[in-house]
Amino acid sequence: MQTGQSLLQMCGLPRLEARMLLEFVLGKPREWLLAHDTDPLDPEHAATFLTLAAQRRQGVPMAHLIGWREFMGHRFDVTPAVLIPRPETELLVEMALGSLTNSNQPSVLDLGTGSGVVAISIALARPDVRVTAADLSVEALAVAQRNAQTLGARIQWWQGSWYEALPSEGRFDVIVSNPPYIAMGDAHLVQGDLRFEPVHALTDGADGLTALAKIVAGAGTRLKSGGSLWLEHGYDQAEKVANMLTQAGFTFVETKSDLAGVPRVTGGKWE
Repeated sequence: MQTGQSLLQMCGLPRLEARMLLEFVLGKPREWLLAHDTDPLDPEHAATFLTLAAQRRQGVPMAHLIGWREFMGHRFDVTPAVLIPRPETELLVEMALGSLTNSNQPSVLDLGTGSGVVAISIALARPDVRVTAADLSVEALAVAQRNAQTLGARIQWWQGSWYEALPSEGRFDVIVSNPPYIAMGDAHLVQGDLRFEPVHALTDGADGLTALAKIVAGAGTRLKSGGSLWLEHGYDQAEKVANMLTQAGFTFVETKSDLAGVPRVTGGKWE
């Protein structure tokens, strides 16, 4: 009969990934595994682990196999209906929160919320903020709503395409979005985890700038005076997004780089 130790050694995965899968299958924390790594495993658990390990070797994302990913210290449910949360998106949350420091009873809109990580992280960090989130995908909204309920975040949800999802009236102190910004045909779409993620959340089906342009164009009718718009974008799109904002009438336009030094988020203020 196989043990946890023997499965970790034979599965052909990096040690950390293998251990995460075994923790998931057994429903036990790492400390338990370390103390019981030579205990015989139930054959059903061993078979399940080996099946998941085989899927991982074929490229299936870890987040899809175990059903969650950590983001800003919180565990979010993840399914193939939403993008897998990535560390660089934490910068988008940080910029939004930084724009709210002097606001009284502020409001935030998250467009294309996906799994809800941005909207929920803002709501958890600032419980006084009125957070609204929208997404075209009914399946994505279901994941986001489940995450909000699990984590205790209060969010108002709307289904639809960008600003069209919202009621006709209402303005916000901050608008944030991590829209599809990869150009159709980009080689990254057929590499790594992206192969398993919803294509409509990755690319606009064109040059990668269409969704960004729509969000910038409509922001003026949805921002309060002095409000801010922050957009996540591709590594080579900062200048184009900054130009969009400037041409639309935004001031104090700036780009922030993520921890890897990649220009990742660009925003500006609406006067």
